[in-house]
Amino acid sequence: MSENTSSEHTSNVPPPQPPPVPPRSYPPAGHRVPPPYPSAPYPYQPHRQSPPQSTGCARFFISGSIVLAILGMVGVGLLLGIFFLYAIANKAFEQIALEQQERTVTEKFVAGNRDADDKIAILTIAGMITTEEDGFIVKQIRQVISDTDVKAVVLRVESPGGTMAGSDYYLHLLKKMKSKRKIPVVVSMGSIAASGGYYISMAGNEIYAEPSTITGSIGVIASLFNAAELLKKIGVESTPITSGPYKTMASFAKPMTDEERALWQCLIDDSFDRFKKIIREGREVFANNPEALDKLATGQIYSANEAVAHKLVDTIGFLDDAIDRAGELADLGNYYKVIRYKPKLSVMEALLESRAPNELWSGKTLSKVTTPQIYLLCPYVVPVHE
Repeated sequence: MSENTSSEHTSNVPPPQPPPVPPRSYPPAGHRVPPPYPSAPYPYQPHRQSPPQSTGCARFFISGSIVLAILGMVGVGLLLGIFFLYAIANKAFEQIALEQQERTVTEKFVAGNRDADDKIAILTIAGMITTEEDGFIVKQIRQVISDTDVKAVVLRVESPGGTMAGSDYYLHLLKKMKSKRKIPVVVSMGSIAASGGYYISMAGNEIYAEPSTITGSIGVIASLFNAAELLKKIGVESTPITSGPYKTMASFAKPMTDEERALWQCLIDDSFDRFKKIIREGREVFANNPEALDKLATGQIYSANEAVAHKLVDTIGFLDDAIDRAGELADLGNYYKVIRYKPKLSVMEALLESRAPNELWSGKTLSKVTTPQIYLLCPYVVPVHE
């Protein structure tokens, strides 16, 4: 009974409460709490570092030395880089120049089978013939010699002639080409193949002339000028100092004497004899009949029909006829390709078209024509008179 009373009494007792927390007092509005150290000139900052001490000239010297060292290393690196780039570029340009020197002409497909290996090359000699040891004509001949796929050559001649030396030089190279490669050469004459043009045609096994071709003009000329009267009128006097009496025999500033004319005539006769000798070697019909050649070698030009009648050429035909005949002589059947050579121009030359291998008249050609020398030239090209 007592136990139940005590338990009921205990259950009605409330649990003990925590003591009350006194209210926190706040300073009145506008009141500032004084710092912990009222004597400090600025708020307390326990982790503030003191400013670094100045090192003066030593710091400036060290910094400058570091900057100079870095700049020096950069400069040395740039110099080495420039040196190596220059060496690489120089080697590259040398290689490009060597390749251009090795291959100075390009091939252009003309006819036939593109896939064929055997070639018939059209080798062009056009315009005034002058001696150019590294000109387009020489480069074509060198290309034929180096290309073993070329089995025959069609020599396309479109020239009124030129210098004796130039005609002789190109004929020499053409004969050398034939001797090295053992290939047939068929000549195809264009609108004109006279004098020096006929001279170099003697390299051919056969000669084709177009119906309108002008050829012949077998002869030699030295075109000399006398401007003594003109110089006298304008008050110009020539006073050359020479080592001998005939040193000025080609001068245009004085009249030609009889002795000088005789000397020039000897030169002309000697060159003329060589011209006829070359024709006799190239045309068997005249080898045993030099008198027939003498009758034709008067400087006269001939039409294609007259040239065939006088045995100066073999037959009348166009370029394609000469190509077909070259294929027959080389025994190529019908499986070959015909190519033509073109000069390999630089970018600037291609843009300006500064190189013209077929140009008849140019500043360079005119300077050679006006120089006293012996020509195998059709008379209408150089102004002459009786």
